[in-house]
Amino acid sequence: MENIFDIQTEQDFLTASLKTFRYQYENVEIYRRFVDYLNINLDEIDSLTKIPFLPIEMFKNHQILDKNVTTDLFFQSSGTTQMNLSKHFIADVNIYEKSICKSFEQFIGKPEDFIFLGLLPSYLEKQNSSLIYMVDYLMKKSAKPENGYFLYNHEDLFELLNTLKDKKVILFGVSFALLDFLDFCDLNSKTLKFSDSLTIIETGGMKGRKEEMTKDELLKILQEGFKTHKIYSEYSMTELLSQAYSLGENIYECPNWMKIMVRNAEDPFNYEKEGRTGAINIIDLANVHSCSFIATQDLGKTIGNKFQVLGRIDHSDIRGCSLLVS
Repeated sequence: MENIFDIQTEQDFLTASLKTFRYQYENVEIYRRFVDYLNINLDEIDSLTKIPFLPIEMFKNHQILDKNVTTDLFFQSSGTTQMNLSKHFIADVNIYEKSICKSFEQFIGKPEDFIFLGLLPSYLEKQNSSLIYMVDYLMKKSAKPENGYFLYNHEDLFELLNTLKDKKVILFGVSFALLDFLDFCDLNSKTLKFSDSLTIIETGGMKGRKEEMTKDELLKILQEGFKTHKIYSEYSMTELLSQAYSLGENIYECPNWMKIMVRNAEDPFNYEKEGRTGAINIIDLANVHSCSFIATQDLGKTIGNKFQVLGRIDHSDIRGCSLLVS
């Protein structure tokens, strides 16, 4: 498990996953109780499809943590005060930081090459956000003096973006905040004078602040408004320590230590064929000290070794990183 970031082949991934399953069965009490409840013969688990996936809702009511470690650090999902929010306890933050850096380098580039800006008001206004920790870490690696966050000060963001128009800039933004910024520009007849050196990474989430739209509609609006075809997306959540990225067309790719599997939405022990819609299961081997096998409430489909996210299962809670309904 110490070598998850060196995984190269499907066999490497399978070997690491089976080893992680057995370790977490022995050392993560809630996961062991869940597996035992299913009355599964452990000796028969020899493939990814036979591994039990813990329902993501368990993070709301239980501490999912390796019995061999203690920690006070946790990430918490965003939401209203009426919601029971998920908590993901982090035993080794170095694993998260390594996952952040390696996946970013695999899909985007070296953090040191970019200026990072954050338009993430709903996350900055809450504590213990894994997304804010990630962007903070990338800013630290970048060490550019222009790095910084914005809440609702759209005028300041507009002026800074135009000042940086000849530099490589990444703007992380929650969906509704990016749209609010473009509305501000439109209402005030402001035009961004940017080249393709600007990259937008939207993190999802309307939070009831904007009319729902498909992800494709959102990406088109952002392309036209920011005058760049580099409208990327990041897919992760509080319960994960890894990120998948889409470099356009709403199609995501995982780093080598993460995998998406699509289960039948009504039968969690059966899996859909490529191209068929179902519920998303995630293997995140960076979750060494919690649970690497998570059954989410997101809907999607696989496309070769990539995947697409299509929305949420009906009646599931609104998530902080909820995806736009297709």
